[in-house]
Order: sequence, then structure tokens, then C-alpha cells
Amino acid sequence: MDKTAIVWGAGGGIGRALLQQLRDQDWKTIAIVRKESDLESMTPHVIEADVSDPHQVQTAVYEAAMEVDTVNLWIYAVGDITSAKVADLEYESWNRILDANLTGAFLCTHYSLPILTEDAHLFYLGAVSERLRLPGLSVYAAAKAGLEAFGESFRKEERKKRVTIVRPAAAVTSLWDKVPMRVPADAPAPAKVAARILKAYEDGHTGVLDLTG
Repeated sequence: MDKTAIVWGAGGGIGRALLQQLRDQDWKTIAIVRKESDLESMTPHVIEADVSDPHQVQTAVYEAAMEVDTVNLWIYAVGDITSAKVADLEYESWNRILDANLTGAFLCTHYSLPILTEDAHLFYLGAVSERLRLPGLSVYAAAKAGLEAFGESFRKEERKKRVTIVRPAAAVTSLWDKVPMRVPADAPAPAKVAARILKAYEDGHTGVLDLTG
């Protein structure tokens, strides 16, 4: 069987690292990005879609189905963050963060199911949400906690598939540019997180994958 993968959020730091390593391992990959990107050197199959828009997600899956018959490995690496106290947080910002981290995960999962193999492995890039319950991070922490709950329920519904929620350490990505915090000195590079995810795929992992240790 061909090795085929879809990476949602392939333009981000971890998404890009995943795409690079999948290419190096001879996977056939579909890269989903929100805006035009320079990923053509890693895969000829780059599709633009806003994960908060059901129609765009459905269209992206349809286009992916034109390139691959089925998908073995499915990864949701979309994410966004903002820093604002509840008193200052605008409704638009609240929705944007929920869309990227939670609602988009549902939409992409829902529309992708018809092209996934019976034993496909799905990964969702989560976070250690209890460590994020800090002033200014209410919506991000809520979204990531919701994503983990969503993934656990979904795993129990699709018992023939493998579902993994990844709890990475604070990886060095551009998300840090959006918050008034310093990148931890021991924060791993995106390539290290990507390698752990692909190792978990090889090992047949399911459930929560904690990479903070």
C-alpha cells in the first residue's frame, strides 16, 4: 500500500518540518495551507484552504482525493494564538483562535473521513493546556483543552483508527511572535517535534503523546 499523508497547516513551523521529513521518507504528501506558500519543493500537491470555512475544507479534501486514493496518515498542525485578558479580548479574536485550534480540527476531520483508510492514524497538535492557564491566554488554553477532549471522544468512536493528541513542549515557532513571552531556553526545534510524531506513527501510538518530558 502506498504511504500517503495529509498535513493541515503545512506552512507552519512544525507542519513544514513534518512535510520535509515525510518527503525524505518517500511519502506521497498533500500540503494544506491557508495562503500561498513555497512548499512546492517538498510536494507538488499544495492546496489552499481556510480551515474555518466548511466549503473550503470540503473543496480541499475533494482536490486531495484527485491526487490520492486513500490517506494513511492525517495530521492537523494548524494553530493560532493571541494574548489578551478577558476584559480586553474581542469576540472576533476569540472566534479566530477557536477556529484555528478547535473548530477547524472538527471540520477537517469530518470532511476527511471518506478518504481515510480504515486503520488511518490521525494526529492533532495540542498543548499542555493546564500549563497555559495564565493571564491573557484564556481562549488559547480553552481551545487546546477542547481539542484534547474532542480527540479522545473521536478516538472512542473510530476504534479501528488510531488517534493521537500531541502535547509538545513549547517548540520554537512563529507563534511566539504573537505573545509577550520569551521562548524557553530548552524549547525544541520543530524538526524534533516532527520526528517524535512520525516515530509515534511507526510505533502505532494512540491516545495522548506527551513530549514535555
